[in-house]
Amino acid sequence: MGEIQRPGALYQQIAAALRNGIAEGQYKPGTPLPSEADLIERYGVSRPTVRKAIATLRAEGLIEVTHGKRSYVRALPAPAVNIERTITRSGTTFHTGHHDWQQVEDPTIYRTTTTATTGLLLQLAEGEALFAVDRLLSDPHTDTRALHRVLIPFATADQAEELAEAPDADPEDIYALLAAAGHELTWDETVGARMPLPDERDALQVPDATPILHAARVTLGADRHPLLLEELRTGADRAQLAYHLTADSPRTLHAV
Repeated sequence: MGEIQRPGALYQQIAAALRNGIAEGQYKPGTPLPSEADLIERYGVSRPTVRKAIATLRAEGLIEVTHGKRSYVRALPAPAVNIERTITRSGTTFHTGHHDWQQVEDPTIYRTTTTATTGLLLQLAEGEALFAVDRLLSDPHTDTRALHRVLIPFATADQAEELAEAPDADPEDIYALLAAAGHELTWDETVGARMPLPDERDALQVPDATPILHAARVTLGADRHPLLLEELRTGADRAQLAYHLTADSPRTLHAV
């Protein structure tokens, strides 16, 4: 590791040196970092400075600290589950990759309005009325959890009487209703990663300092007009998103 330079925050320089050591394999997953005393002696800094550097790495999810206050490089296991994001159709029936996931609790149905973000995806002004349906899902094989939200503009619900009466229909059934109403459906999806909000962390049961994946899927009708928005959130330590792409049905993934 490089020497610590006095200009700048010392704890950040120590954190950077340890971070580089982890990235280069000097400290392997599951092995301990040097003790606080070793780091104090190596870099000639105070104990609070070392602890602040360790706290920085812990907040980044690179290390974990035991009850004995020893720091270990965090082992990052392979994701427990692939979430297939491809949509398939057989006749009038649609299928999505998580259609067999179990609902942990009954869906929550409510009315809301577009935000600056959701309005942009739905091509609506901020404050437009929506039906919202929130679901907490669990993979029956791995217990991996996911938060699924459907946002349905009132104009879309008006096009299918069944949808207006039951906005909590499964996404596959919503696709079928829209197709029956004459829409030739396509989909756009963007995927990003961010740190979870406290309620998301609790619901998804993700460890501290662990990001979540956030996929936003827009269902499009004629002239690529947005009909509804689905959001899927799940722990990045437990799941990865998988896509099946074909030459005759191209899909473009946009990094957020």
